[in-house]
Amino acid sequence: MSHHRARESSGRRRPRNRRAVLLSAAAVLVIGSGAAALAAAGSGDEHPAAAPAATAEGAAGTPVPDGSAASSAVPSTSASASASPSASASASASASTSPSASAAGSSPAARGTAAAPPAAPVAKPGTAPVTFTGLAFDTCTAPGLATMNAWQGTSPYGAAAVYIGGKNRGCAQPQLTANWVKSVSSSGWKLVPLYVGAQPPCQTGSSPEKLTADTAVPLGTTDGNDAVAKAAALGMRPGSTLYLDVEAYNTADTSCADAVLAYVQSWNRAVHGSGYWAGFYGFASSSAAGIAKAAGENAPDLPDAMWYARYDGAADTTGSFPFAAGLWSGHRRAHQYQINQKESYGGATVTVDRNAWDAPVAVVG
Repeated sequence: MSHHRARESSGRRRPRNRRAVLLSAAAVLVIGSGAAALAAAGSGDEHPAAAPAATAEGAAGTPVPDGSAASSAVPSTSASASASPSASASASASASTSPSASAAGSSPAARGTAAAPPAAPVAKPGTAPVTFTGLAFDTCTAPGLATMNAWQGTSPYGAAAVYIGGKNRGCAQPQLTANWVKSVSSSGWKLVPLYVGAQPPCQTGSSPEKLTADTAVPLGTTDGNDAVAKAAALGMRPGSTLYLDVEAYNTADTSCADAVLAYVQSWNRAVHGSGYWAGFYGFASSSAAGIAKAAGENAPDLPDAMWYARYDGAADTTGSFPFAAGLWSGHRRAHQYQINQKESYGGATVTVDRNAWDAPVAVVG
């Protein structure tokens, strides 16, 4: 997501949040049953919050490596009919229709004024999501149909992320229409809808929309409903997974972290309430780490899939995964491992970010 604005304001390492969080017995026992449908679509592993989260060390700066070592490796230019996240892209996707029960409801542990629980538990989508395993790219403005057609089958990519909305979306999207979505999907592309939501109150730099402790919950609901409306207008049906983009911030600022978590939870509830799955995009050293910490504490209403930015050049979602192994397992992870790469296939050139994908995508048609 490096194209639409400055991603992080400083190259300094930020201290990790070491505040001890006291959970009530009820919150510890919360396990959303909707996450079982996600596991059913993959390997049947645990709920995303089934294991304690491990914090990740990484630079918190603008386009600098977020892992231990950067790599200049370029994806293979040969397409493959099937691939693992560490190999060339796969054009295959899998779908499952196993039913899911309503999410179990319980109030979260007290986290200040921003963490107001929903009045009642909200059911998650009734069918498991469609997933894609392979390489994906994202770029600020959705490429034209001619470019997408040129890249189809000649590039190593089988999926593309597109910015569907949000007040902090930085690029115009003249190509991104319902007809574009239908056309590229028909040609074999899988799409990843990304919504640039309200940004953290402690985030440095300017964003058109920032949340506060007081506005986190209502704003999360408003933005979640808007994300659903934007996706539906593009022909992305219920059962699609929508990804919320939260950029880097100082997770050691506990009041800021609490407000962000409340916003994310509220956004997720709104998305689930309309029959869509909720994904999250963030930095392994900050925004994603904050959500992983909440998962380790069994907080409710967390994302169903985790897309983490860690610029280590490793095109995988396992060895590079910076959090506890049990979190978001079973086809619920994506890894943005390299950014701002100028690539040409089929005579068309685009500057993209590279992603290893093993996670849900949009349902089109």
